[in-house]
Amino acid sequence: MALLRYAYYPGCASHEITKEANETTIVVAARLGIELVDMPKANCCGAGLLTDYDYPLSLALNARIFAEAESLGLDIMTICSTCLMVMNTANRDLRNSPELLEKTNAILARTGLRYGGNVKIKQLLWVLAGDYGIGNLKKQVVKPLNWIKAAPFYGCHSLRPSDALGFDDPMKPWSLEAVIEALGAESVDFKGKTKCCGFQIDLVDEETAAKMTATRLLDGKGKGANCFVTPCPFCHINLDNYQSLAEKAASKKISMPIFHLAQLVGLALGLSSGEMKLSRHLVSPEKIIK
Repeated sequence: MALLRYAYYPGCASHEITKEANETTIVVAARLGIELVDMPKANCCGAGLLTDYDYPLSLALNARIFAEAESLGLDIMTICSTCLMVMNTANRDLRNSPELLEKTNAILARTGLRYGGNVKIKQLLWVLAGDYGIGNLKKQVVKPLNWIKAAPFYGCHSLRPSDALGFDDPMKPWSLEAVIEALGAESVDFKGKTKCCGFQIDLVDEETAAKMTATRLLDGKGKGANCFVTPCPFCHINLDNYQSLAEKAASKKISMPIFHLAQLVGLALGLSSGEMKLSRHLVSPEKIIK
């Protein structure tokens, strides 16, 4: 297959809090022959917090990212679902309104940039399931993960708003299950896979957020999953880092390992647990690694 190239946008969380997501994505992409081109001038997308506060500024910040990718002649790949949602929503608005695009470009002109509206923003999951292809991914597997029963957890911002994202049906998504099964693992269906992990209300109502996280984890565990896999670093933070809070909220021990998507792919490609940075997790996944 032809070489795939993307302007790479890991997002702020994967630069710091979930460094392992960024580092393993780079290793896995190289193993698959996917070239990730750095965007050294890229700024924060605003994480959705800026949109309601200052909409024109939010659009300009995102358009600045798009303009850099466009200058490289590349689409963007991100590993942050929140960045995916924010950037695609901004891109939708800019593409749907020539007037809005021109107003935004007037702001960008102060920095010598211009966005023509030609960039697409994808996440790693979409690249694997779509551009790279499930069939090609299967061919790269050297260590089928046939002992793993993985609960797929999409996260809100991988699926909604669907008019801006559009890759998966938000009610009946398929891509994460398809990738899991391509790796030789079993995909465990559970009703919470498309629901919120609780991250959005962590700073507002920690108790309610912990209960939500516990509900998701126990739902998957009750269906027989021995791990979760998510394409979203913020979901990973809630499901892994805050799992102890979820256990307290549920008054139950959960002990559920949570994989970043790239980590599970890497293991199936024959990469080691060390290369996949599994030691960075608070709930160790190494107990289920063979």
